[in-house]
Amino acid sequence: MPELPEVEVVKRSLESQIINLTLKKVKINDGNLRYKVKKQDLKKIIGLKIQKIIRRSKYLLFFFDKNFTMVAHLGMTGKFFLINKNKKILKTSFYYQIEDSLKKHNRIIFYFSGNLQLIFNDVRKFGFIKIFSKNNIDNVEHLKLLGPEPLSSNFNFEYFKSYLKGKKRNIKDLLMDQKFLSGLGNIYANEILFLSKINPKRKIVKLTDQNIISIIKHTKTVLKKAISLGGSSIKNFSNSEGKKRKFSTIIQCIWKKK
Repeated sequence: MPELPEVEVVKRSLESQIINLTLKKVKINDGNLRYKVKKQDLKKIIGLKIQKIIRRSKYLLFFFDKNFTMVAHLGMTGKFFLINKNKKILKTSFYYQIEDSLKKHNRIIFYFSGNLQLIFNDVRKFGFIKIFSKNNIDNVEHLKLLGPEPLSSNFNFEYFKSYLKGKKRNIKDLLMDQKFLSGLGNIYANEILFLSKINPKRKIVKLTDQNIISIIKHTKTVLKKAISLGGSSIKNFSNSEGKKRKFSTIIQCIWKKK
């Protein structure tokens, strides 16, 4: 499953291609995703211009005119492809090799001005796409209980320390709890704890202040490094310019040099 860095790379790739474009048409090939795609909801954004894209945790939020927001989650195998006016496929997500056999998993196609297509492809169909009013976006069930962003100033020693009170979990479970911290999964939680020299099974009541400081420091360092190198995946990954991800292939030598 893509984690914060992978989703951030996708966000930046899409941002560079579709901002200020107008959605002309939507084609639903298969709306039976994690949540059934509502055709009537997608109709609400046709004819609207996309103003900005942000990432919140592992979610992508596409902001359109007239206070509409499209929330997308990639699930396990979801990915976005772009096809430009020259019919060239621009890759923004996982599975760098695009084979004809994968086309059958193109679930939704968004047709934008400039003859650009945005394709949501999802083999296992655990991802989803929903439309909301921007005025209510903070109350959306998927977003309202999320913890702070790891790279924000809100993820600090005071917050971490106060959150531990009365809890008896182990540290890896805590780092992967989206209510505590947004965007981390198994890959980056393991890397952060390895660099912090903390056993993933250590109970949080046994964490020292120095442990907490170390976890915060390495969380921010690892995520920034992963984003700069294109993310990590057991599959090949590339952004919309076709640049393959490097993090998973060279991460060991990076940290050995520290």
